Amino acid sequence: MSSTPKGRLGKLRTRVASTAAKLATTASRATGRGEGGMIGGLVAGAIDPSIMSNLAAGRPAVLVTGTNGKSTTTRMLAAAMKTSYTVATNEGGDNMDAGIISALMANPKASHIVLEVDELHVPSVADKLEPQALVLLNLSRDQLDRVGEINKIERALRDAVEAHPDMLIIANCDDVLMTSVAWEAKNVIWVAAGAGWLGDSVTSPRGGGHVVRTEDHWYAVKPLPDGTTFRRPTPDWVVTDEGLRTRTGELVELNLTLPGNANRGNAAQAVAAAVEGFDVSLDSAVSAAEKVDNVAGRYSTVHLGDKEVHFLLAKNPAGWQEALSMVNRNADGLVIAVNGQVADGEDLSWLWDVGFEDFEGVSVKAAGERGTDLAVRLLYADIDHELIHDPVEAIRACPAGRVEVLANYTAFRDLKRDLTKQEDYRG
Repeated sequence: MSSTPKGRLGKLRTRVASTAAKLATTASRATGRGEGGMIGGLVAGAIDPSIMSNLAAGRPAVLVTGTNGKSTTTRMLAAAMKTSYTVATNEGGDNMDAGIISALMANPKASHIVLEVDELHVPSVADKLEPQALVLLNLSRDQLDRVGEINKIERALRDAVEAHPDMLIIANCDDVLMTSVAWEAKNVIWVAAGAGWLGDSVTSPRGGGHVVRTEDHWYAVKPLPDGTTFRRPTPDWVVTDEGLRTRTGELVELNLTLPGNANRGNAAQAVAAAVEGFDVSLDSAVSAAEKVDNVAGRYSTVHLGDKEVHFLLAKNPAGWQEALSMVNRNADGLVIAVNGQVADGEDLSWLWDVGFEDFEGVSVKAAGERGTDLAVRLLYADIDHELIHDPVEAIRACPAGRVEVLANYTAFRDLKRDLTKQEDYRG
């Protein structure tokens, strides 16, 4: 209890950690090293290892995880939750321990917590926060040099679900691996959110055997040990071209500001989590999701001289394939920027899994620190391209008008920073 010497010492340590974190954040911003969210969380966690649990204590929390769509789904879910509650959330996308601690420190009085969490960090964060709900989006290969094989992640998430049996799970039943994670959970809302990337789920994660797919169903050929079939569950919520169908059969329109089918799936899971897990009204949740127009600059449009620059972010084969489908083929220019820093994953072999061949007839500028790797891939895809390593100069080399920019994580981050330094930049 907090009245004991041990409890008082714990509170004091948390206050000291929070104060030191604020000082570190202020110093980071003052010296131009960044926004300070990560350093603040790192300092706080080093001083008080229990600070995450202490800051979250007593507040209902929902975690969002998956290879792609975490930031967007979290932004939509937080927006929906804010129609009924005050919310602490990591809207900057810092989804490991330091970023989560910073988000909790920034909003200590918020009634609810909505967090995107890196897949590898879900088990430890769930143990510290005891979340009321967990949103499972999708799983596919991502940064093999850091994350490892995808079945390892599936198993870790499955263990996290088993360790918290009372947690509400909102799972994408179109994703084989996430279905496996939630398969034995006792409290699941299944959402047919779609699956645009199928290359990492051709065999069953529960005992092997081929996965057979039809237009709107999938099943594993090899039976489970109990003789039953591992198959696509019947969805409670379904996203369609017409809108979103709820568990009660109600169909509501879903007119998102953000583009792409993947974002419709993200919205479906965000709305389902808000409505089913936290009693947010359906109309309020849908309206809030529809109004989200960018996520940390993704999907945003800025101007550089006579160029209207539209941003898209992609970080792995599944994300790249989806982002490529969002590119405006009538744009006057297309810049693709690729880095290979630690935050991106230094192994860029995934470039060969992305269908760049679909861009025949579109002139492309290959940019970024690993622009040469990209240029080789485009050469084999028979795509007309020009190699210009500096993304800003690549944009300037495009014709006047609309320029689509598709970049991976650090290339996206650095380009946004560098553009603001240009005299003819307009945000």
